[in-house]
Amino acid sequence: MLYLYVMSDYIVSARKYRPDSFETLIGQDNIAQTLKNSIIRGKLAHAYLFCGPRGVGKTTTARIFAKAINCSNPSEDMEPCGKCESCVSFQEGRSYCIHELDAASNNGVEDIKNLMDQVQIPPQVGKYSVYIIDEVHMLSTAAFNAFLKTLEEPPAHAIFILATTEKHKILPTILSRCQTYDFNRISIPDMVLNLRNIATKENVKIDDESLHVIAQKADGAMRDALTIFDQTVAFCGSDIKYEDVIRNLNVLDYDYSFALVDDFLAGDYGKALLTFDEILSKGFNALHFCSALSSHLRDLMVTKNGGLDALLELPESLKKRYVEQARRCSLKFLYDALGVTTACESGYKMAVNPRLHIEFALMKLSFLVKAPGGEILCSAQNDTKPATGGSERSDAGSLRGTPLSPPGGRRGVDGSATEGAERSDASEHPSPAGPRPARKKPAKTGSALSLNAILEEEESKKEVKKAPVVSDELPDDDAIMAAWKTIPEEFKAMSQIRLANTLENATVEIQAGDGIKVVTFQVSNEAQRKWIQENRLLSLEGNLQKKTGSSRIRLEVGVIPMEEKEVQPYTDQEKATALMGQNGELRNLVKDFGLETR
Repeated sequence: MLYLYVMSDYIVSARKYRPDSFETLIGQDNIAQTLKNSIIRGKLAHAYLFCGPRGVGKTTTARIFAKAINCSNPSEDMEPCGKCESCVSFQEGRSYCIHELDAASNNGVEDIKNLMDQVQIPPQVGKYSVYIIDEVHMLSTAAFNAFLKTLEEPPAHAIFILATTEKHKILPTILSRCQTYDFNRISIPDMVLNLRNIATKENVKIDDESLHVIAQKADGAMRDALTIFDQTVAFCGSDIKYEDVIRNLNVLDYDYSFALVDDFLAGDYGKALLTFDEILSKGFNALHFCSALSSHLRDLMVTKNGGLDALLELPESLKKRYVEQARRCSLKFLYDALGVTTACESGYKMAVNPRLHIEFALMKLSFLVKAPGGEILCSAQNDTKPATGGSERSDAGSLRGTPLSPPGGRRGVDGSATEGAERSDASEHPSPAGPRPARKKPAKTGSALSLNAILEEEESKKEVKKAPVVSDELPDDDAIMAAWKTIPEEFKAMSQIRLANTLENATVEIQAGDGIKVVTFQVSNEAQRKWIQENRLLSLEGNLQKKTGSSRIRLEVGVIPMEEKEVQPYTDQEKATALMGQNGELRNLVKDFGLETR
């Protein structure tokens, strides 16, 4: 019986440490100050809308506000006293001036009618009857419409406070009748500070890293953070270790991210793949692993810039590790690595083999610093560019820390190059007659070289066809017509016969404008004109400008007027008549033999 009595007295932290005054609200200072000012100045609205994510204090703020406006002896900054009859009855759950309605289970028209009848009753204690409607977006459309009139013109003693997590589902007519307050997510430092105070009151020993893990898992919701805290205490007891927290919450340890980045810097893709396999064997989601690695690289990049400390939501012990690892990474490496991980995340759901998709990304990350053959592609320890000036070989020698002798040269006793060594070598190995072949430019070495740079250098060696030069000179009409006649042949070569025939049969007119030549070609119907206007006109104009070598050409498309169109023969008789009109011998043949045209 004693055991059951102890269990019944237990209250979860989210209820036990629920804020009961504006001062104890967490992370909503601007909203608390605005509400207190409205009470001090006596300018209370008849309807409020509190919206925001779950667990950030919407209903709690509504209760504090309702208690403050009915308090008989508020403090100077409008905090409820907690001792008057109104405050005591509210704390004991027997207040008749503060009413709470759950719209999720009371969302019909009849429920709203009952509420409207209740609103007419004045409060027994205090000045106002406050109606807190939680999850108001769950009301049906008919219930919203029934609620409109009462919400707009309630009795003087009635104040409505609506709370919702989905503001977009509220009717605009409801929104226009309420003062809207948008609640923010609780920041990690605020949650850690509150959890630390609660742990002290509960005699729970816990380190900062564990509190940060709990705060990050809560995702901005203080209620979720307190629930996770209670769960952790139930699992670990009063002495909570970081290892127990991440095992209980199934959170990926920071050590994996640090170890993976070290593997990338060393070019050890095999070790990175084994680490990934170990993570999967512990039951972690592969996509969550990618997200955690991206967040780690982002934090390293932020740490690299000393002025962005405010963007890091990490305990002090972890910040030191980030600073040490960021010092060994170049900014280019972090940027390229972050690009690989984000691309891996975006393509994960489309991958046929998700595991191979991530493993290939880990290989690419391992080869950002060292190529598969072991050659160093970029320096991971600094972001300095290689020195300019002098020969390429001397720069490479300075990177290695030892001076280089001339090609084929010999050194003296003191280590200096012997004079004339290169010339003597040349005399011992004379070159054949004829021009001496050009000396091949050595490849660049240094910290700025990467796979992308190598590929770009290879592409630059290929011959690039030069684009035709386009000038500002005004071309003559003959040149324009000659260029125009070549365009249909190009479309015929691309098997676009209809377009080629349309352009070939088009009527072309050239007019001189204000420093330009306007070329207008007319097609047979409006459908052709509209299609060319939307899909081909700009490319045709650019093609004509290239062929004439002038940018002062504007191309327009029109439709041949009806009166200028030739009547096309349609029936067989019309076609035969047209042929006889064009060919006299055919006409005589039909007449001599007495043939009929049908």
